[in-house]
Amino acid sequence: MKKALSIFMMLVLMIGALAACGPKEEENTGSKDNGEKTEDASKPEKLVVWEDKDKSGWLEKVAADFEKEHGVKIEFKEVEMATKMKEQLRLDGPAGTGPDIITLPHDQIGELAVQGHIAELNVSDDVKSTFSESSIGAQSFDGKLYGLPKSAETPVFIYNKALMSEVPATMEDLYEFAKANTKDGKYGFLALWDNFYFAHAPIAGNGGYVFGEKDGALNPQDLGLNNEGAVEGTQYIQNWYTEKLFPNGIIGENGGSAMDGLFNEGKVASVMNGPWAFGGMKDAGIDFGVAPFPKFADGTPMKTFMGVKGWHVSSYSKNQDWAVKFLEYITNDENAKYRFEQTAEVPTNVALVDDPALAENEGAKAVALQTQDAVPMPNIPEMGEVWSPMASALQTVVTGKAKPQEALDSAVKQIEQNIQQNHSK
Repeated sequence: MKKALSIFMMLVLMIGALAACGPKEEENTGSKDNGEKTEDASKPEKLVVWEDKDKSGWLEKVAADFEKEHGVKIEFKEVEMATKMKEQLRLDGPAGTGPDIITLPHDQIGELAVQGHIAELNVSDDVKSTFSESSIGAQSFDGKLYGLPKSAETPVFIYNKALMSEVPATMEDLYEFAKANTKDGKYGFLALWDNFYFAHAPIAGNGGYVFGEKDGALNPQDLGLNNEGAVEGTQYIQNWYTEKLFPNGIIGENGGSAMDGLFNEGKVASVMNGPWAFGGMKDAGIDFGVAPFPKFADGTPMKTFMGVKGWHVSSYSKNQDWAVKFLEYITNDENAKYRFEQTAEVPTNVALVDDPALAENEGAKAVALQTQDAVPMPNIPEMGEVWSPMASALQTVVTGKAKPQEALDSAVKQIEQNIQQNHSK
């Protein structure tokens, strides 16, 4: 178990290799040049924090502790992170009604940094050394640091032990299991494969890719989302729907809630989901196991997306020094461990690698093992042009309205046009 978590910290270096490795220029927020905190900075009455949906419970204790220690109240609310957080910041930030601190997946950092919505951070080397080098790299763009890591994650295979005695040896075995166990409103396996975040696994597993590389950097001019492998992976996805192994109700914006509900009601033997789902499963009383995904019969892995969530300071905040101070506080080893215990999201703090709370946790081990086959989500601004066209393409495929090649060709054409229009220098 400890070895798996150590491998996790090493493999997360893949992200750092495709992102900047830390600030190169003098930053404008946070610590003074000598690394000492600016306690004498104008103390605000409160700081406003936006945390992800269904994830703010842990903040009650930590916010109260911070207020007791520093005399600054923490006001927090939940905003869905993956799709709504950045849009809400774009609206509320300039209007003066936005937060001081937000949380983001690392693939959105480049886009928001270029647009000027998040502030560059200045923290000491001691603070940066708290985290794996790669996770700091994932929070960086163009040589500048824009966030502190909150957690690293990738989707894993989760199964109800009462309905599945052991993890299938291959994805083909899983397919046959699903065919035999999908009936009477119950299902063998479910995944949100109309959502590119999850669909990336079979698409990349079959040879598709988002951006190629050139001179060690991601090349947004090289799209691999309609190549032969991507088409094969999307056809594989379509087969699950054609065989009616997935219900129509798990398509679209509410698909995740529908899938979670079915699993937590004991109607699904296994699902593709992430650490964020563990809490709800425990609350529902499901005896579940967690494992890395089975490979395809030829040994090819399911190449899930890997991401690093982080904490960021809004460039519209009038309290940026204190916002950075709070970021350092909530990501220290003690509070990172507490957040893991409350949310099951795996922190990147190096001191916690051998902590029993993580080392003896089945979910953390599964995440660590799955990262060995995971692909870091690109954090260049052009990634923002990928999600919507791919979601549209996948939804037309899974609903039978288009064939994979046709849908992917249309998506790639739209992505290329958007990149040309929005990112040409």
